[in-house]
Amino acid sequence: MKYFRSSFVFTVIGLIGSYFVGHYYGGTTAKALEALFIASVLAVLEVSLSFDNAIVNASVLKNMTPIWRHRFLTWGMIIAVFGMRLVFPLLIVTVVAHIDPWSALQMAAFRPDEYAQLMLSAHLEVAAFGGTFLLMVALSYFYDSEKVEHWISWIEKPAAILGKVEAVEMGVCVLVLLVISKFLPEGQNFSFLVAGLAGLITYVVVDGIGAFMEASEETMKDVHRASAAMFIYLEVLDASFSFDGVVGAFAITHNLFIIMIGLSIGAFFVRSLTIMFVEKEALAKFAYLEHGAFYAIGVLATIMLTDPFLHFPEWVTGLIGAIIVLVAFLWSLKKGPTESAE
Repeated sequence: MKYFRSSFVFTVIGLIGSYFVGHYYGGTTAKALEALFIASVLAVLEVSLSFDNAIVNASVLKNMTPIWRHRFLTWGMIIAVFGMRLVFPLLIVTVVAHIDPWSALQMAAFRPDEYAQLMLSAHLEVAAFGGTFLLMVALSYFYDSEKVEHWISWIEKPAAILGKVEAVEMGVCVLVLLVISKFLPEGQNFSFLVAGLAGLITYVVVDGIGAFMEASEETMKDVHRASAAMFIYLEVLDASFSFDGVVGAFAITHNLFIIMIGLSIGAFFVRSLTIMFVEKEALAKFAYLEHGAFYAIGVLATIMLTDPFLHFPEWVTGLIGAIIVLVAFLWSLKKGPTESAE
């Protein structure tokens, strides 16, 4: 429980805040309780959608220096709560409506229905950007020629062999974008491709920064630089996980502040899970847990990219990811701990 103490404290504060926000907008106790309930549902959805994110975070965080690990758990938390759950939705409306951020905030506060409509109108581009970035994350893991531990061998062994081909994951990703765009209406295919390619470029840039900073790790300064690159990577990864959850939350409520509270509670629990996975060395003890997380990321990316044709409710997406990770966990118990854990 020590890992989740701060998360429970924030949960209590957040739910109390959601009660008062609901009472302010609704004017009745019933509306206040409804807002509290919605914030709770959003928190659970965020955890279910981002559980695999916690595992991937742990796999990166274990290689960071203590000071950068602390910065991720403090500065990164501030970015996750206020950056992705408040500023990001405001920026979307700012761009879509061609207004300034202050006007977007006023619209969210006083005209929530109009604000939600503008947010949802950008769902195609947001899903394409986030889905492409996450697809690159998953493909880069499986198309790794140096990967020796395989869970589903008939999928992962051929992928590892193909990983010897330079930039094969980028080629697959571009092919996926082109195929999907062919089935979109004339007015949407270009926007989808541009947003998807932006997600691909973002991944390449972030990965390139990491490769540059990790080029030499002979001194403590270089190790700190490498940790800084990992910090950037984790923040972009967290943002990609947040895209679908933030936009999808508007299908449940149009109140930006309830959404921010609910998703932020979930983000706190994801950070707590990350710390627990690192300190308990869960990835070493459970051989296929990391594999399951990347499979879940691949499924989430696929769902985001195919959303224009086939929309899954957020709880279904979260449930699918949770089931994959659970199966990987049970399979890991069957195999036993890895040599490093032993």
